[in-house]
Amino acid sequence: MAVPHDSHETSYLLPPNSKDWEGHGIPDFVYGQEELVLEGIQWPRDAPGLPEDSVPPSRFDSVLCSAWRQRVELGLFRYRLGELQTQTLPGAVGFVAQLNVERGAQRRRPQSISSVKQAFDPALFNFNKIRPGEVLFRLLREPDLPGAPQQEDILVMINVSPLEWGHVLLVPEPTRGLPQRLLPGALRAGVEAVLLSSHPGFRVGFNSLGGLASVNHLHLHGYYLAHRLPVEGAPSEPLDPGGHLHLLQAVPVPGFLFYTSRPGPDLEALIGRVCRATDYLTDREIAHNLFVTRGAPPGKTSPSSALTGVRVILWARKSSFGVKEGEAFNVALCELAGHLPVKTSQDFSSLTEAAALALIQDCLLPPAQAEEVQAALVALIAQDEQ
Repeated sequence: MAVPHDSHETSYLLPPNSKDWEGHGIPDFVYGQEELVLEGIQWPRDAPGLPEDSVPPSRFDSVLCSAWRQRVELGLFRYRLGELQTQTLPGAVGFVAQLNVERGAQRRRPQSISSVKQAFDPALFNFNKIRPGEVLFRLLREPDLPGAPQQEDILVMINVSPLEWGHVLLVPEPTRGLPQRLLPGALRAGVEAVLLSSHPGFRVGFNSLGGLASVNHLHLHGYYLAHRLPVEGAPSEPLDPGGHLHLLQAVPVPGFLFYTSRPGPDLEALIGRVCRATDYLTDREIAHNLFVTRGAPPGKTSPSSALTGVRVILWARKSSFGVKEGEAFNVALCELAGHLPVKTSQDFSSLTEAAALALIQDCLLPPAQAEEVQAALVALIAQDEQ
C-alpha cells in the first residue's frame, strides 16, 4: 500500500547498535491543538489507493512511519509484512478482505481469559516485558489544550504481528498494570491519534476481554488501511432526543455510533459517553469492540459521503474466549468494521460476502439481550442531558 514518506526526524530512530537501545530512552512526540485536523481529509477520487504524492503526510504520519519502517529493517517483527493480497468481496457490504497468512500462523497465542472483568496478572505476558526497541515514542499533548484535562503518558509501540502497514499499539503507562478495560485517557489518545494523521485510512480500535483481546493489559490498536470501509458512511438513526447516540444500520452489522466534528469540549463529551457505555458493558460481563475512524455525520449518508468528523462505533457481542482455529477469520474490531484479515489462501479465494456475514452475525448478542443493552445505553445518555 502507499504510505507517507519517511520523516526527516532522526530522534525517533534507534541507534544502529542494539546494545545501545536500552539507554536510548523513549522520545516524546508532543502535539498541540493545531495538529488535530478534522476538515479537509478525504479519500482521493481514484481510491482505494492513497498515492504518496497526493496527500502530504502529517508530522505524526512521518514520525510513525519512519520509526516503524526502521523496526522492520532491524527485524523486530515476528514476520516481514509484504504487500498484502487484497480484494473487495462482491456484494452490497463492501468487505475488504486481505490475505495475512503470517499473522494467522505466527502471532502470539492469546492469554487464557475467563471474564470481561479479569484482573491484570503481572506473571503473564504484558507490555512491561517487551524489547526496548519496540517502543516508537511517547505520545504527549501540550498541557494548554482548551477544554481538555491533562493527558496521561501513552506509549506507541509496534505490534510485532502486524495486520497492516504501521500497525501500532497505544498503551497508557504500562507500569500501572491496567487491565484491558477502556478508560477515558486511552480513548482520548486514540481519537486524537486519528486526528493527528492526514491519512484517511489511519484507524484506531479496542477489543475488550472476551472480544478477542489477546493481552490483558490496557491497549488500543492503530493501523493504516488504504481502503474505504463500510462503517465510514453507513446510515444511522438517532436513539436519543439530543442526537448523541445513533444506531448504525445495515453494514456489516448494527452498532452504536458516536460522532463529533470538533475537538475540545465536544470531544470530551463524546469520550465520557463512550466510556460510560463500555463501563456498563464491562460491569455486566458483556464483551465489546470499538472502532475509531474518520467518517460522515450521522443520518442518511452513503459510502462516498465526505469525512467531516470522527465516528466512534461500539458493538456489544457474545463473549468469545480463545481463538477458533478453523474459521477464515476471527471477529474483532476490524472485522466488525468491514476489514477481514484472512488466515489461509484457500479461505481467501473462496470467501463470499454471505459467508463473512454469517461468521460475524454468529458473534452478535441474542435479539432480546441486544434490545436490553440498547435501552440501557439510551437511558445512560439521557442522564447526561438532565
